[in-house]
Amino acid sequence: MIIAVPREAAVKERRVALVPETVARFVKSGIGIRIQRGAGTAAAFPDELYEGAGATFAQDATSLAHEADAVVAVGRPSDEVLAATRPGCVVVGFLNPLGDPEYVRQLAGAKVTALAMEMIPRITRAQSMDALSSQSNIAGYKSVLLAAAALPKFFPMLTTAAGTIAPAKVLVLGAGVAGLQAIATARRLGAVVSGYDVRAVVKEQVMSLGATFLEFDLGGDGEGTGGYAKELTPEQQERQRAWMVEQIGANDVVIATALVPGRRAPILISEAAVAAMKPGSVVVDLAAEAGGNCALTVADEIVSSSNGVTIVGTTNLAGTMPADASRLYSRNVFALLSPWIKDGTLDVDPNDDVAKGAVIARDGNVLIGGGS
Repeated sequence: MIIAVPREAAVKERRVALVPETVARFVKSGIGIRIQRGAGTAAAFPDELYEGAGATFAQDATSLAHEADAVVAVGRPSDEVLAATRPGCVVVGFLNPLGDPEYVRQLAGAKVTALAMEMIPRITRAQSMDALSSQSNIAGYKSVLLAAAALPKFFPMLTTAAGTIAPAKVLVLGAGVAGLQAIATARRLGAVVSGYDVRAVVKEQVMSLGATFLEFDLGGDGEGTGGYAKELTPEQQERQRAWMVEQIGANDVVIATALVPGRRAPILISEAAVAAMKPGSVVVDLAAEAGGNCALTVADEIVSSSNGVTIVGTTNLAGTMPADASRLYSRNVFALLSPWIKDGTLDVDPNDDVAKGAVIARDGNVLIGGGS
């Protein structure tokens, strides 16, 4: 059988779904890998490396998809690729099923078996498959580097002949994978860090990284299913925003990471909160693609507020570190598919717990969160 890797359809996407080291592992398992020429170039993986790993090549994505038993991508495959797939072909990628149900119906209409990487259940067995976490980890790290570059002062405390420079104060909103990595990275750079999350269960994790955990009584825990935060009521959101004004205003940097799957990102940083920040302060909004945690965020832009606060709305931060992001994603894909490979054939077991969560379309049917 053949797994095909097309060039990514999104204009600014530099990642590639499989890297040469993973290609070699698939080939060893008896799977043929066909790569569209140049698919890995932007991620620093030239065609020669794929050739050395045992891959073969196709010039265009359409012929590539027509020959494939599976198509593996980072984002959504292009419409041309999807149209060229055969019924029963396995399609893997970040497919945004909760945000775009119409696309899921398109996948079902193509009669493919579609696996959404963001729908992999958060169970112990699936940790090595969890691409959402691996890519969020990178985003959390990169967010701190962007903040440090934009902030007109040092992160660490410095004692010099000219006197002492106080350390920067960093507040991280949301203590999921991205938030915890942001906390750890900001601490490594020497900042004084605090973290906040509506889920009380993460307090110990935040404190274990050397940060202060901010506590606010919302009148109930904010943890939802699967370890994610649940959407707060309008009253809870309003109380939270009012409290946040004071907390945000006391910090030089705020990194916002709060997301609710399938919903618009909650507004945690109001215009009043931005107005309370000192000139030169920085907000990095990791939720920009989902509407933003900051009321002033503009997706894919860096803007300045009227009082001199820089608001970074860069999206797809994982894609700005394409080499390592691709390595991790590629390993996630191998961990996902390899248990279903038997005698050189890929057979996605509909009764597998991972498949029950990740398969969103099969045999012409929409299966959001379903099995077979």
